[in-house]
Amino acid sequence: MSDTNRADQGRSPDSRATAAGRVAVVTGGASGIGRSICESFAAHGYRTAVLDIDGTAADEVAEKLRADGATALAHAVDVTDREAVFEAMRQVRAEFGPIDILVTSAGLVGFAPFTEITPQDWHRIVEVNLTGTFHCAQAVIPDMLAAGWGRIVTISSSSAQRGSPGMVHYTASKGAVVAMTKALAREYAPCGITVNTIPPSGIDTPMSRRSQETGNLPDNATMAKAIPVGRLGAGADIAAACLFLCSEQAGYITGQVLGVNGGSVI
Repeated sequence: MSDTNRADQGRSPDSRATAAGRVAVVTGGASGIGRSICESFAAHGYRTAVLDIDGTAADEVAEKLRADGATALAHAVDVTDREAVFEAMRQVRAEFGPIDILVTSAGLVGFAPFTEITPQDWHRIVEVNLTGTFHCAQAVIPDMLAAGWGRIVTISSSSAQRGSPGMVHYTASKGAVVAMTKALAREYAPCGITVNTIPPSGIDTPMSRRSQETGNLPDNATMAKAIPVGRLGAGADIAAACLFLCSEQAGYITGQVLGVNGGSVI
């Protein structure tokens, strides 16, 4: 087999398409890690759809991206509402075309001793973190199958890797996201679709700050001391990893758990 043939193997007919030809959807895109991912995609020329339960905040992010010269839109959507998810994806298609990239950053954290977790709390965490990811992936995979190319990146958590006491419902939901990612990767690898997960740890986000305010997480200085690189991460750190996993260059990477955690989980 020639080098040229090797290079062509596994590429879809539109493999020469630039980032500007790709449509990227990011859930939870209005704040924290999701917003950083939207900003990174937009800065690199992707047509970016900002989806978030907070429609006003999503509109503000998309407006800022457009002001910076990007192509972006926003939709309010609760990922636990299957019909709303599918409708949001239809609207993205109507405005931008078929969806090439999905990043599932929408998430909900919870803290409670195991015996105090209510069934309602359990179901809500699972609905957002796991079932929401399921809805979103099912809504976009047909576009990727038709194109013979696709990228899905789920945002899980280091809690799923090491276990976190006082967060069993959250940890279980994110662990299931990791398992779902691996299963999807195997199922769709022959179709030109890669599926990977990023489990962040020690990232300074509005969500983590709220958890600090309620006493469920230590302050930034304390957390930084426990991280081998000696600092907290930023949304941009996650976005950089996500951008790579969604690129042409990452076409041989699928089913992987890419920890972005400063060495806190190895």
